[in-house]
Amino acid sequence: MLILMLLGIVRFLHEFMYLGASSFNRMFDMSLFFAVIAGICLLLVLILRFKFPAFIALFLGSITVGVFAGLSAEEIISTLQQGMGGTLGFVAIVVGLGTILGGLLEHSGGAEALAQYLLQLFGKKNASWALMCTGFIIAIPVFFDVAFILLIPLVYSLQRKTGKSLLFYGLPLLAGLAITHAFIPPTPGPVAVAEILSANLGWVIVLGFVVGIPTAIFSGPIFSNYIASKIHVEAPQPETQNSKTSFSLKIHQVFFVIALPLMLIVFKTLSEALEWNAIFSPTLVYILSIIGHPFGALIVANIAAWYVLGIKKGVSSKELNQIANRSMAPAGLIILLTGAGGTFKQMLITTNAGKTLAESLSAQGVPLLFFAFLTAVAVRLLQGSATVAMITAAGMTASLVTDLFSSPQRALLVLAIASGSSIFSHVNDSGFWLVSNYLGLSEKETFRSWSIMTLLIALVGFCFVCLLWFLF
Repeated sequence: MLILMLLGIVRFLHEFMYLGASSFNRMFDMSLFFAVIAGICLLLVLILRFKFPAFIALFLGSITVGVFAGLSAEEIISTLQQGMGGTLGFVAIVVGLGTILGGLLEHSGGAEALAQYLLQLFGKKNASWALMCTGFIIAIPVFFDVAFILLIPLVYSLQRKTGKSLLFYGLPLLAGLAITHAFIPPTPGPVAVAEILSANLGWVIVLGFVVGIPTAIFSGPIFSNYIASKIHVEAPQPETQNSKTSFSLKIHQVFFVIALPLMLIVFKTLSEALEWNAIFSPTLVYILSIIGHPFGALIVANIAAWYVLGIKKGVSSKELNQIANRSMAPAGLIILLTGAGGTFKQMLITTNAGKTLAESLSAQGVPLLFFAFLTAVAVRLLQGSATVAMITAAGMTASLVTDLFSSPQRALLVLAIASGSSIFSHVNDSGFWLVSNYLGLSEKETFRSWSIMTLLIALVGFCFVCLLWFLF
């Protein structure tokens, strides 16, 4: 009640300050910026200082932005519903299916078998580099959150095997996934930006690797080695103890279960890129469009895991059902927090804050490369989604690109936007909560590790973009 009274008073003062702006319309940009800053500050204070439940704090921050920005009560409620539903439409299914698959891998000893194999292949000292490369490659055809959820059991197993901080293995994997997700086609973000800026995809891919590889090294293994010495995090304990003799027997089966959804998604991506649909029969195209989508691919993988790692090993259907139910328990919190982050993001989109700031930067005559980067930075910080930040920044940048820009320069503009869109993931980004919950981090620890890692991705990536800009 006290919070509602304070919001009412603030709303009255806000109206009084801008008297003459009927129905609280947003005639002054500073009013909009003040609304966003107020919402973010309240959110951070509630979570970091008062240890308020993040799920409720995100809603309070969202409502604060709406109130300060002059939205009506109906608009605020509608935005909350839209943000929650829009975010969970994809995330809830992926998290649910991925969690069950991870539970089956954990119970069967599959993740332990794969961890043992990687340690033997690369050695304990190089395991973090192997994870970085794994994330870098897998994220090319697979969504960031899908790949992370599929591979997190491997990170848990490596931590248990070596005793190092979970961040030592988790951050390199995340660095590889995050960089490829933003820098290298055919992921949606860079493809959309390249299309808007009329950039050649070949150049974007080549320069994306040139910029992305050193960026992944700095923000992944190098940074994780430092932060893991400051923050020690243990992996959650598995439900059952697995026998050591199961490693050699299960490794090929584990590879099959993990690779199956990745292969299905890759095959669908290739079929669309190479226009194989004109060759295949309509029935095959129809089936591929279902099982090649992350939803369908994860369902197929769960069915395969149910048989290969369960029924075939003598595990009863009743026990498998119990494993699935237990693994789904922590998914509820992840889904709710992710959805709440979506409401905050949607509120910032509804207020049009990102576009307004981009227009302000353009009016100040900022150099185009920096303009592209800073616009993506602003939108990313304000509304959370890297893909939305990339598309918004590209739309603002496109009108400033002339025929004088070469193909490599246009590709570098794409990568500048990709760098900016990766910067400092925080509480309005669903990825922040996904990482926080799966790695078992507090909000403060997530800021010190994941958020700083994404800051490094942005800054190091943009430095390499600037260096290449002078070469071309």
